Amino acid sequence: MPSRLVRVTPARLARWADCPRRYRLTYLDRPSPPRGGAWAHSTLGAVVHNALRELFMLPGTERTPARAEAAVRTHWKSDGFRDAQQAAEYRERAQNWVADYVESTDPELEPIGVERWVSAPTETTIVEGRVDRIDDRAGELVVVDYKTGRHGISLADAKDSPALALYALAVGRNLRKACRRVELHHLPTGTVQAWEHDESSMAEHLAAASAAAQDMQAATDELSTAKAKDADRLFPTRAGRRCSWCEFRSSCADGRAAAPSIEPWALLRP
Repeated sequence: MPSRLVRVTPARLARWADCPRRYRLTYLDRPSPPRGGAWAHSTLGAVVHNALRELFMLPGTERTPARAEAAVRTHWKSDGFRDAQQAAEYRERAQNWVADYVESTDPELEPIGVERWVSAPTETTIVEGRVDRIDDRAGELVVVDYKTGRHGISLADAKDSPALALYALAVGRNLRKACRRVELHHLPTGTVQAWEHDESSMAEHLAAASAAAQDMQAATDELSTAKAKDADRLFPTRAGRRCSWCEFRSSCADGRAAAPSIEPWALLRP
């Protein structure tokens, strides 16, 4: 009998790669363990993404800096920030980032997808996920992913991103048009890093994703019949710096021992 296809998203694959135990706590354990509070950098990223989604649903002529600032104000939340003053400072930064971004974007650009869900079956998996933006530039499809992190982006970030490669694969198959170019747009610095995949690099990313998906599914299947004490064996903690901001920190003694606790606003761009 053929093996069943494993349904995966880049987010699930990334969580598995970061820490199998975190993957289990997120997707498998029921009832789900308590999670920590909001992080300011995550709030900021979500606000910027929501504002850009609103803006790129509009005709290009309406994507003005003033409209961009208004969109940030509309979607603003202060969860995770130290106080009202800090929240106001980063709201202004976000307004400037998004206003500068839309001002530098060709007003004639009309994306063919904004936060579009794409899905594509392969021999062993069903790859799916939500793409920030899909452009059609002279007949070539381009995957665009927004970033707001405290650090800049490099060419390697675009080239080596499993998520971008899998998005390109799914976009190409869903829209039946070649999709090889992937781009990271870092709003705080106004920089873009792009990579043009070929058949070989796409195949490498797909093979790695398929192998990880099979490992995830095997551990999940075994967990359903294993004793509770075997859960940590099947989904071990991969301790490291990320443990400082893991949402399940209170439920993970290994993580608490591996990295110190930090304030919810510690990962904001200085």
